[in-house]
Amino acid sequence: MPRPRNVFTDQPGRVLIAPSILSADFGAMASDAGHILTPSSQSGGGADLLHVDVMDGHFAPNLTMGPDMVAGIRRHLPNAFCDVHLMVMDPARFLEPFAKAGAAHCTFHIERVQGQQARDLAQRCHDLGMTAGLCLNPPTPSDDVLRVADAFDLVLVMSVNPGFSGQKFMPEVLEKVRTIRARVGTEKRVQIDGGVNPENAALVRAAGVDVIVAANAIFSKPREDRARVVAALRG
Repeated sequence: MPRPRNVFTDQPGRVLIAPSILSADFGAMASDAGHILTPSSQSGGGADLLHVDVMDGHFAPNLTMGPDMVAGIRRHLPNAFCDVHLMVMDPARFLEPFAKAGAAHCTFHIERVQGQQARDLAQRCHDLGMTAGLCLNPPTPSDDVLRVADAFDLVLVMSVNPGFSGQKFMPEVLEKVRTIRARVGTEKRVQIDGGVNPENAALVRAAGVDVIVAANAIFSKPREDRARVVAALRG
């Protein structure tokens, strides 16, 4: 199956909205995902890509979804850009299965992979036809990521501790966002995940975020209200 267009690079400067399907209806996933990606001019949600939160029950205290979910989404939505966030103990095990399933991007955690190993996994993502991201949890200093950020296409700053959707946003992480944005410039994407909603999205964007993950803020609303949430997050 051909890769979808690279949403990270095809519209420079655009703030991208990445609904996390962790809060979508698992019994109607293709329908929920298809609606949120449909342009608002066509009565859809108007989002840009899908964020796929993968947890193994060890690195993060939840057990979520695997490559089959991505494969199923791509069967129904061949143009969907699936941004896979690997909250797992051994991300190297999962890069090829997700690439084969149709993922366009994989992010893994600096808490599990550092230094040259992180660079090697970024190159592995690229060799598999995906873009690569590196994530840091709220307690992790930004320097750990910045030492290897040049090898990656995106840096993800967690604004909650990984595990469950619906947690409260931690505004103290915005200082790390500012530091990372200043160091990586405008050539790379900076993403945030956790508790972002229309009330705090302006602060997030002002700090330098240009890819906003939202779960409950979007999928807890009726379908007819989701486009307004996406527009408010985008600003």
